[in-house]
Amino acid sequence: MSAIRLLVLGSVRQHGRAHGYQVRNDLEYWGAHEWSTAKPGSIYHALKQMAKQGLLHAHEIAPSTVGGPPRTEYELTDRGTEEYFRLVRESLTSYDQKMDVKSAALGVIVDLPRAEAVSLLKERVRRIEEWRSAVTENYVPEEGPEQLGHIGEIMNLWVHTADADAQWTQGLIERIEGGAYTFSGEGEPFVGVLTDGQENPYATGERHPGDHH
Repeated sequence: MSAIRLLVLGSVRQHGRAHGYQVRNDLEYWGAHEWSTAKPGSIYHALKQMAKQGLLHAHEIAPSTVGGPPRTEYELTDRGTEEYFRLVRESLTSYDQKMDVKSAALGVIVDLPRAEAVSLLKERVRRIEEWRSAVTENYVPEEGPEQLGHIGEIMNLWVHTADADAQWTQGLIERIEGGAYTFSGEGEPFVGVLTDGQENPYATGERHPGDHH
């Protein structure tokens, strides 16, 4: 699963309608260029690809009075909204997700109702525990990684990572159950995107031809 799709759909959805440069700016604002493969080329490619797949509707916008090429603005179609929530749910529950996918899902978790977010995170913990049980049938971490030679360090890394993930997820569940953050249907959401023209303190400043489309 690609974090780019989830990130791009999440950004467009928060704006209602957004052009490519706005989406790129949001993703840099979230630091996604540091923790995922969300580079300008892949962002613009994802927008065009998802428009072709019917997940986004592309609106051609006339050039501004000061000239310059016309811009394309994107908005989610009904299919795009369905795909977006499918990706959010899948990335919150699947333990074997890459760090960028898990991070992207966290960035949009408040688009779900609070009870569903908690339920999905509990399912994540259950799957981690299930995975750990399956692995430790053949590998006992307490006996140390040396039992399998240096290859044991691979299992050691995975078990440690799984345990840390379960512990972190449990903490997040407790914070959400304790009333942290504003979830869907609870009132004014936290605004995590930039308005058009708002300065982005985290922008890379790297120019890309797609910035003008």
